[in-house]
Amino acid sequence: MPNNYRLAKVSSLLKKEITLILQNDLESDLIRDHFVNISKIDLSGDLQYCKIYITSTAQEKVKKEIVENLNSAKSSIRHNLGKRIEMRRVPEIIFKDDIVIDKGLAVLKLLDEIKNSNEENNNVEDKDANS
Repeated sequence: MPNNYRLAKVSSLLKKEITLILQNDLESDLIRDHFVNISKIDLSGDLQYCKIYITSTAQEKVKKEIVENLNSAKSSIRHNLGKRIEMRRVPEIIFKDDIVIDKGLAVLKLLDEIKNSNEENNNVEDKDANS
């Protein structure tokens, strides 16, 4: 059974170091021009594999391009991680687009629309009752 405390500490360290690598070491204008943030890291129990979920302020098409660029640069990112942190083996990494935030925003937008339509219906009913 993997130690959850250790997984949390390693995930936190990886998030911090990969964020620094994205900000300082990558030569990609696409990543520098758009705000790229690591929202979540899923680390396997044996610390061999790491899924990194990113969010960005860019449009959907550009987000996919950013993820593709990050995945193509993952070997250099992993190499830089090996220089920065002391681990027996730096985990294999894969970058993914985090769509949870987008889905959450879509749900909130729908709820606002429902709320606004209900308020409009109540206002119409109140006017009809007063007439």
